[in-house]
Amino acid sequence: MDWNGDVPPGRTLAARLEDRDRGRFAGRDAELAFLRRCLEADPPASVVHVNGPGGIGKSALLREFARQARDQRLVVVTVDGRELGPTPGTLEAALRDAMGCDHPVVLLDSYEQMTGLDTYLRRELLPALSDRALVIIAGRSAPDQAWFAGGWESVTARLDLGGLPACDAQALLAARGVNDERVPAIIDWAAGSPLALSLAADAAGSDSSWNAARDPDRPEILRPLIHRLVAVELRHVRLPALAIAAVARTTTPELLRALLSPADAEAAYQQLCALTITEPLGDGITLHELVRKALLADLRLRNQELERDLRRRIIDYLYDCAVRGQPLLMIEMAHLVENPLLRWGFGWEGSVGFRIDSVRDDDAARIARQLGDGQDRLWWQLTRRFFAEAPDRVAVARDMDDRTCGYLVCMSQDTAPAFADADPLIGPWLEHARQHANTPAGVRDRDARPDPAPGDLANGRGRGDSVLWHAAVDFTAEGKVQSMLGLAGVLRSGAANPRFAYLPIDPTYPGAVEFARALGATHHLELDATIDGQLVECHRLDYGPGGLLAALRAQVYIELGLPPPAASAPEPAKPVAARPEPALAGDVQAVRRALRDFRVPRDLARNPLAHGDSVQERAESVRLLIREAAQQAFGDNENEKLLRSVLIAGYLEPMRSHEDAASRLCMSRAAYFRRLRTAVERLAEHIASGANGSASGSAGARPDLAAV
Repeated sequence: MDWNGDVPPGRTLAARLEDRDRGRFAGRDAELAFLRRCLEADPPASVVHVNGPGGIGKSALLREFARQARDQRLVVVTVDGRELGPTPGTLEAALRDAMGCDHPVVLLDSYEQMTGLDTYLRRELLPALSDRALVIIAGRSAPDQAWFAGGWESVTARLDLGGLPACDAQALLAARGVNDERVPAIIDWAAGSPLALSLAADAAGSDSSWNAARDPDRPEILRPLIHRLVAVELRHVRLPALAIAAVARTTTPELLRALLSPADAEAAYQQLCALTITEPLGDGITLHELVRKALLADLRLRNQELERDLRRRIIDYLYDCAVRGQPLLMIEMAHLVENPLLRWGFGWEGSVGFRIDSVRDDDAARIARQLGDGQDRLWWQLTRRFFAEAPDRVAVARDMDDRTCGYLVCMSQDTAPAFADADPLIGPWLEHARQHANTPAGVRDRDARPDPAPGDLANGRGRGDSVLWHAAVDFTAEGKVQSMLGLAGVLRSGAANPRFAYLPIDPTYPGAVEFARALGATHHLELDATIDGQLVECHRLDYGPGGLLAALRAQVYIELGLPPPAASAPEPAKPVAARPEPALAGDVQAVRRALRDFRVPRDLARNPLAHGDSVQERAESVRLLIREAAQQAFGDNENEKLLRSVLIAGYLEPMRSHEDAASRLCMSRAAYFRRLRTAVERLAEHIASGANGSASGSAGARPDLAAV
């Protein structure tokens, strides 16, 4: 033993490093189980591509699997692309030990640094290995399509690594000695990145006063994070474009053209698309969340004026697009608001781990079980009727494992179902909204401004549309989907740019009253309701003459220390019709129903997208529409082809279950459902556009249409 008494004689430093690394590894059980199956006599794959952004834990996964393979007395050969020369002979020399083995395990890490050897690897080097060899290739870029053609598809699989779930993140922090009250904030800040968790654990261990919730932009964490994630990759990227991508939620070609010169915008967008740290989102691209947060914090430390100027110019651009008929851009606008009290109840922060979905047949029963026999039972019984009779006014929050995490019920004066007038909670609010459509909150009727002129009512100005929530319930107990419920409620309500909002506030719910006060809402005591002994307060919010869109822009200006601008002259988008004709080709719900009923002719024939006389003709017309759209809505690059494959495996040529489809595509369950949502959105957008070639788009990004 050495002088510390904790290291046996003869042990090497390498052995000690190995033990430390093993003890600090957490999670990835499903991925490791699949890789262990690849060591069996009849493996599901002999070549496995492990893909994911920087810091997601690819190298750690390979090291852990190498330990498990060595425990089985297998020969493991590891090659790091960062240390390899560009010539084929260098790689051959590195793999010499694997050539003579019966059952070698070959690990190629940082493969994005050695893709020039791709063809040589397939044609000459790997075919020379034993037929029991297992080759694992880890990199940030998607594998070349040639790995899934020419016979290689029969022995090749792909694993996409996502962020660590909260339980695994907690285990990782505990392995590094962090298990105090700071853990939840660190997990939220790290967004599932093992690298960020490790750096935060080091900071927490060296400074007991540091808390990610209060000081997320600590330079000694951010700089090594940026260096290890993106330093080399960003070396030649235009700084203005990168700064825009760090500030905006979604970067589109139109946004870059509005802020840069046309020539610079085109080249900059191509550069951003080529990065491994970006992924498609709507009509543009977005940075991986952890990278975006790190780059934004670094931008503020280095050039605060540039960040402030970009935030102002981006909100102006989004506002101009939104009032010209793209109200869904309020998601992008809300992203630029930084007031934490406002973001608590209105934003899209939870979209990394949660999604807003339409109602399913079994949702009401599931929610009833989650509520149990006590909390909010009578209120829930009132809400439940909307699930059955007005599902368009309802949305459900789900996590990436498809668990129900919350729900909302929201409407406007025009879209409220007839039975809502008799509801003891929302009924009086609807009556009040109709009577006071042009009365600012807190102003008595006799002091109200004059009624708007007929011309104003015709074009929508001064109408005073209200959005009214019946419920917005977050089951996470940590408010993780509360902000998404607030924003999705407005989008779901049918009011394109509401002037007023009626908020049901439970005064016992943490943060609810503070949120209403931060918004400047007025508490209307006469509209409070007591349901089954529980007080529900009514807080009415006046967004001002420019509506919610102008209020969002004004909030960003206030945070920048600038006087809020006047509302723009262009007419606001017209409110969504109360009961839209179901035969519209762009009905997103009709597309979703068509996919679910794809192999059920009688149900498919009832779809609003159907046409023809007989059941068979109507069903076949929908199938033809969906199949043609599936061929035309996606591009030719690797990501687009994968989206089409997921759509086919999930709906058009379905496996026994979505889990089987994910396994067949060699994807994690979370990655499969994430891409399936994107594919359905793309299909719906294409059909809605009426395009014959590729789906058409307009300026700005679109969120998940299935959600709104």
